[in-house]
Amino acid sequence: MAATIRQVAERAGVSVATVSRVLNGSDRVLAITRKRVLEAMEALQYLPNETARILSTGKTNVIGVLLPDLHGEFYAKVSQGIERMARTEGYHLLVSSSHSDEAEAGTMIRTMLGRVDGLIVMWPRLEAASLTALVPPDLPIVLLNAAADGAVPTVRFDNQTGAAAMTRHLASHGHRRIAFLKGPAGNYDAEERLAGYRDALRELDLPADPALELDGNFLRESGYRAVEALLALEPRPTALFAANDSMAIGALLGLRERGVRVPDDLALAGFDDIPPAQYLIPQLSTVRSPMQDLGEHAMHTLLALLGGDDPEPITTLPTRLMLRESCGCPPVPAHLSLE
Repeated sequence: MAATIRQVAERAGVSVATVSRVLNGSDRVLAITRKRVLEAMEALQYLPNETARILSTGKTNVIGVLLPDLHGEFYAKVSQGIERMARTEGYHLLVSSSHSDEAEAGTMIRTMLGRVDGLIVMWPRLEAASLTALVPPDLPIVLLNAAADGAVPTVRFDNQTGAAAMTRHLASHGHRRIAFLKGPAGNYDAEERLAGYRDALRELDLPADPALELDGNFLRESGYRAVEALLALEPRPTALFAANDSMAIGALLGLRERGVRVPDDLALAGFDDIPPAQYLIPQLSTVRSPMQDLGEHAMHTLLALLGGDDPEPITTLPTRLMLRESCGCPPVPAHLSLE
C-alpha cells in the first residue's frame, strides 16, 4: 500500500501541515525540518497526490506550449529554449501542435485549460486576436513570432532588418537581379522577410521586378520546385535569397541537378541558420534567428506574468548574418560557424 502524508509526518516527527508546506515549496520551513521531511518521503517512497496539491495551491507547475509543428530543427531549438528556462524554475511542459490551423489550435487550447498555469503559443498567421480570444483572461499567455499589437506580450525576431541586411550583402557581391523565394502568404515571418528584401531593393535602387518574387511555403520541396521558375526568368537572376533555410536547401539540390554551380553561377542565401546549414556543400550563407533565445525569452516573459509583473509588451530579438560559401564568401571553419 502506498505511503500517506500522515505516515510521512509521523516518521519525520512533524505535523501534516509541515509536510504539505515542504511539498508546496514554502519558505516557512526550517532547513533542518525540510531535510527530515524529505528523508522520510524517500524512506517511505512517498508519492504526492498531484490532484490534491493542485486543488490546494491552484498551481499545476505545467506550461502549455502550442507550436505550428513539432518536427524540424527550428521548432526543436525553440522548444529547447523554453524547456531550459522552465526546468530551472520547476516547471514542466505540455507541448502540442496546431498545424497552423485555427480550429485545431482552439481545440488544443481548450484541452489544456485547467491543466496548465500559462501558455506559450507560436502563431505565425497575421491575425492573432481570434486565437487569443479563446484564452480566459486570467490565464497568462505569451505569443511567439506573431503580429503584435501590445495587447498580449509577444516575443519575435527582427525579420525585416535581417532580410534587408542579407539583400544588401548579396548586392555587395555585385548582384543586381536578386530573386526572393517567399514563405506562405499570410505568415508573419514570411511577410516581414519579404518586406526587408523589398526595403533593401528600394534603398539600393535595384529592380523590384514582381517576377523575381517566387512562391514558396517554407518547406524544402517548395525550394526544389522553385528552381524551374527561377531558371526560366530572363534575364536570369544571379542570386537567390530564400525566406528560410529549408527552402534554400531544397533549391540547392534543384540547382545541382540542373548543373548550376553555387556560388559560381548563382549565389544562394537562406534565413534562420538551422543546424544543417553549416554542413552543406557549399556551406549555406544565412540570417541567424536566435531560435533557442526566442524560447528562453518567451518563458522568461511568462514567468514575469505568473509572478504578477508587467513584462515588455513586445520583445524583438536581433538577427545577424552568417556569411559562408554559398553567397561567394570564403568558407568558415565549422567550429567558428557554430559560434
